[in-house]
Amino acid sequence: MADGRIGRVHGSKDQPYTAGVICAKVARYAERANHPDRLTHPLLRTGPKGSGQFTRISWDEALDRVAEGLLKAEREHGAESVWPYYYAGTMGLVMRDGINRLTHVKRYSRFFSSICVNPAWSGYMAGAGRIAGVDPREMAASGLITLWGTNAVSTQVNVMTHAIHARKRHGAKIAVVDVYRTPTMEQADIPLLIRPGTDGALACAVMHVLFRDGFADRAYMDQYARDAAALEAHVATRTPEWASALCGLPVAEIEAYARLVGTTPASYFRIGYGFSRSRNGAVNMHSVASIPVVAGSWQHLGGGALHSMSGTYGWRKKMIEGLDRLDPTVRALDQSRIGPILVGEEDALAGGGKVAALFIQNTNPVAVAPEQEKVKRGFAREDLFVAVHEQFMTDTARMADIVLPATMFTEHDDIYGAGGHPHIQIGTKLVEPPGECRTNHDVICALASRLGAEHPGFAMTARELIDWTLRESGRGPVEALEAARFMDVGQDFRAAHFLDGFAHRDKRFHFAVDWANLSFPAPGKFGPVAEMPALPDHWAVIEEADAEHPFRLVTAPARNFLNSSFTETPTSQEREGAPSLLVHPEDAAALGVAEDDLVAVENPRGRVELRVRLFDGLRRGVVVSEQIQPSGAHRGGRGINTLTGADPVAPVGGAAFHDNKVRVVKIGPQSVD
Repeated sequence: MADGRIGRVHGSKDQPYTAGVICAKVARYAERANHPDRLTHPLLRTGPKGSGQFTRISWDEALDRVAEGLLKAEREHGAESVWPYYYAGTMGLVMRDGINRLTHVKRYSRFFSSICVNPAWSGYMAGAGRIAGVDPREMAASGLITLWGTNAVSTQVNVMTHAIHARKRHGAKIAVVDVYRTPTMEQADIPLLIRPGTDGALACAVMHVLFRDGFADRAYMDQYARDAAALEAHVATRTPEWASALCGLPVAEIEAYARLVGTTPASYFRIGYGFSRSRNGAVNMHSVASIPVVAGSWQHLGGGALHSMSGTYGWRKKMIEGLDRLDPTVRALDQSRIGPILVGEEDALAGGGKVAALFIQNTNPVAVAPEQEKVKRGFAREDLFVAVHEQFMTDTARMADIVLPATMFTEHDDIYGAGGHPHIQIGTKLVEPPGECRTNHDVICALASRLGAEHPGFAMTARELIDWTLRESGRGPVEALEAARFMDVGQDFRAAHFLDGFAHRDKRFHFAVDWANLSFPAPGKFGPVAEMPALPDHWAVIEEADAEHPFRLVTAPARNFLNSSFTETPTSQEREGAPSLLVHPEDAAALGVAEDDLVAVENPRGRVELRVRLFDGLRRGVVVSEQIQPSGAHRGGRGINTLTGADPVAPVGGAAFHDNKVRVVKIGPQSVD
């Protein structure tokens, strides 16, 4: 840190999980924090929506205008016409979740968070009953580490660090299951390349071999699982040959991997989010999570599974979120369906009227939400008031009436709980924010006073909210956490391995699932729940390629971007390059396209123009676009989420970002601009 500005960010060597290792994009965070294009003053739109024409105004005028916009919507259309909308661009509990306090006190439309975890968490909970698992540091004792649906090199660098250490120390094998040859798969001992949406088929074939060849731990299942006999009878027909026809993986590779699972007691499954972003994602997650139960891996040091540690923290967020004022009868609108909601589709409005005002923090829905054309049409409505609290002039901020400048994590106090390891961490303010940037908490409190919203949380500082939450969660006081810097809240071996029983009432892992009655914090069930298979399976509900749309499109994360964050930093832009499409060379030859040719990628939702990158690490008929770049980075002005669907994933919602059928049409050679 120099001259009141942050420099290069380093991981703490004292933290036992990260051990000083940090991902490259966060190490370069100074590029974001000190970027000359950061928003530093409140702005008022002076031109048409999306024109980028704004003028500087004072904070008092900006807050007054935002309050009046929200009050006007409330007067004319009712409180539920106001929708505070947010997500995880800021991950601290106070700054991310405090907007809910305003929502609950004012009885605005509630925010149903669905865009990221729902298919994955519901599938995992269906089996285990809780979002928890084996401490990733146990990989040091693992004999086989399976990274399924996660590109750890790009998105979870610490996972890869622990896995490679285990390989170097005692010869642990690393298996990677994914839909293209990611940087993670390139480092695997056992690369398992499958077609998108077929993870359940591979999982069933693995369990078929475990049962068939005597590797299934029947004694373990007798004690810890339910419906094992039904599962065994079911997967008897789910042979490697059956799975190979679906997922494209050769039978010999399925057999060899399954035998390795069966003969390696300490098999650790690090289960990611990627493969759950399909319409059958919850079923696939449940299927994959069933493998270590059949194998009995959970009972061994270094064995078992982890999807997320999120269920281990026990946060009590009543003061942060105003949960004492939550009224469940107030409608909850689905974050993933913001496009259908804003264009007024009746089934998306949860039985209520139109949304007349949005207040947005920590997210960029015009770029990241599915069915982008609907999202843009909705934001372009002249009768929609939009206020955005942001760090940069994102696609969403450009559509706002009022833009407010926001702080970054080094510029405010907050508290964090990890998903991939069991540590609570406090992040204290390190530097002053540039210009007139204000924290999320300060803006919410200032609006509350103008809106007549009263709650004790609005009178507290961020630090006071942190202290209250820690104490109520049995983790306080704040001074203790500040002194320690982080707190390990990991469970002991028996609890982490569910050796006292899984988290259902019967203490057993559920192989058969009643999806319609699955307990999950959602306002209802979504999608074709009645059609979901009870037992692990390949659920053929994905958007299959057809004659008109012969390719399956996956919109995977980029290594140097984080959704739409870091798209503004020079190093990330340089390393990622222009928006592109990975195409198998044989598919490219059939299409008559070459490296760097311009193509149109189309489906009934819209059309996106991308540059071709030839890549043989795909199954034929699969294409991948790794970036969420601003619309302006694309020729034609349409980003990749033009092509993704907003129909909700069963059973509890979510977006099927990796589940799209498309056609690819040549536009011209690289000289076209």
